[in-house]
Amino acid sequence: MTEHPDGAGRLTGRTAVVTGAARGIGLAIAGRLAREGAQVLLADTDADLAEAEGDRLRADGLAASSAALDIADPASAQALAGLVRERLGVLHILVNNAAMLDATPTGELTVERFEEVVRVDLTGAVACSLALHPLMTAGWGRIVNIGSIMGLRGQRDAISYSTAKGGIVAFTRALAADLGARGITVNAIAPGFIDTRMALLPDGTHEHATEWFREVYLKHGRILLGRAGVPEDVAGPACFLCSEDARYVTGQILPVDGGVSATF
Repeated sequence: MTEHPDGAGRLTGRTAVVTGAARGIGLAIAGRLAREGAQVLLADTDADLAEAEGDRLRADGLAASSAALDIADPASAQALAGLVRERLGVLHILVNNAAMLDATPTGELTVERFEEVVRVDLTGAVACSLALHPLMTAGWGRIVNIGSIMGLRGQRDAISYSTAKGGIVAFTRALAADLGARGITVNAIAPGFIDTRMALLPDGTHEHATEWFREVYLKHGRILLGRAGVPEDVAGPACFLCSEDARYVTGQILPVDGGVSATF
């Protein structure tokens, strides 16, 4: 295995599934886990893109494969579990990353839209965890849920998304309590403003390029580090939580937000 200066090899011999891994944060996490030695399965509703990214990782000499996954459908999660059992045998790491953004104003929000967002952003993580945690049979397991600082703080036009991500917080703690005796840790990361496809506003404008973002979050220091994040900023903490270094960390929510949640 090719050695890398950022601590490669700490996940050698481990197997991992990352959902929503065809792009953005999920792809960055999948790539980082693979560079650390894990055999990674990239699962995404965009099966063609996931396959292309898996091919790219394999071309770099890394162990990667791909599979289709619709997290809005519990049957798809069960099918993925069967595929993981067939391809990998045992599962060590699950990263529940797949999600959708919603910024529907309250006056326009319908119950149907609310339920759609919760089904993807919360129920999808629950379905994947319930389907896949039984494959963690070796007394060692890591589940990392990708939440959001919007699940910790309030924001306008975010009822559906914030409720779902707040549910990820409670789900993480409850699942950690249930699986701890089996040696499985369950933690969550709450990213802040990260430069991904979700940063595009409905009109196509990039959120980080707007005047209000630059004025409030950058000029006046709401983001303490003075910049928006990139997917790789989340991949490093996720890798830590998946590693042996985090063996005594469970039920925790780690904001990865440049310090924005430390201000008020």
